[in-house]
Amino acid sequence: MANPVLLNNVDHKHLRIRTGYGPDFGDQQMFAPTFPAEFRELQAHYPIVFRKTDDGTHFEPIALLGFQEGENLFLNAGGWDSTTVPLTVARQPFLIGVDGDELMVHVDLDSPRCSEQEGEPVFLPHGGTTEFLEKVNSTLLTIHQGLQATPLFMAALVSLELLESFVLDVELDDGTQGRLAGFYAIHEERLARLDAATLGELHRAGYLQAIFMAVASLSNFRALIERKNRLHGARR
Repeated sequence: MANPVLLNNVDHKHLRIRTGYGPDFGDQQMFAPTFPAEFRELQAHYPIVFRKTDDGTHFEPIALLGFQEGENLFLNAGGWDSTTVPLTVARQPFLIGVDGDELMVHVDLDSPRCSEQEGEPVFLPHGGTTEFLEKVNSTLLTIHQGLQATPLFMAALVSLELLESFVLDVELDDGTQGRLAGFYAIHEERLARLDAATLGELHRAGYLQAIFMAVASLSNFRALIERKNRLHGARR
């Protein structure tokens, strides 16, 4: 269970954060939520697809990390095997809270990343914020702004019928077979048929680049399958 509390330099003056990645930190997740402003950074490493939210009423973009629940193919003995970590993963164990117009930083004290003995200090001895916390604040603000802008982006995709469900059959080198289903991708044929006026509207809204970044990211499925092959082979 998460235990988020408002971060302050009195109650948490000795707080340190263990910044590694691994199963012990809860990083064995199949996907990480993302947002359009992050697509350009992530598309070189991860397939960016879409899924229905847990209540089934909306869509959200995600970066795929594996092919099944509890699988993160970017984790190895050395930590996270990529130069870019999705911000919704990198921000842990911090969260952003909103009180009216004010944004506040919260921390999940039950996270295994929290410690008083090891890791990056959150506050300076005299109570000031460390460079580490300043970076966290910047990350949380970027996430907040990105997630605030996401619903309008998704609404544009839905209104133009640019999302299509897909099924990916995966066969590993040893013949093991699996299937990825329940996700959505950009409908490339419908995208190609959009007229100039609609494309112009998407560009002016700042959506067109994100759409093409999501399309380009699908080439990472091949590399993700290769990661699965290496992991599967190492376990045999």
